[in-house]
Amino acid sequence: MADAVPRVTATPDALKLIDQLKTQHGELLFHQSGGCCDGSAPMCFPKGEFMVGSSDVFLGEIGGVPFYMSESQFAYWEHTQLTIDAIPGNGGMFSLERPTGLRFLTRSRLYSDEEWAWLAQHPAPLAA
Repeated sequence: MADAVPRVTATPDALKLIDQLKTQHGELLFHQSGGCCDGSAPMCFPKGEFMVGSSDVFLGEIGGVPFYMSESQFAYWEHTQLTIDAIPGNGGMFSLERPTGLRFLTRSRLYSDEEWAWLAQHPAPLAA
């Protein structure tokens, strides 16, 4: 497999909402922890208002926005490709999309054997 396998992707609805939030708030970042309630959803923050830790894993970018996940949560999700969607509802209490009437949602699918082999050769980096 010559092409890179993305660990995180986004639906057109999510990309539209990301663009809207970037226009309103400037540079952004996503983080998904393993906490309960709001913490288990992808959270969108203004860049610089959420401190990414040394044990967070960088999964890639969606809509030009970096996406991180806690290392402990990544251990559970590493065999799946994440797709971030935007659906009607209330987002996380501190996530930027909350006032929009939409919320970000993580969907996932298992990687194929071929994709997993490629990813095994290209591990996800920890945040710098």
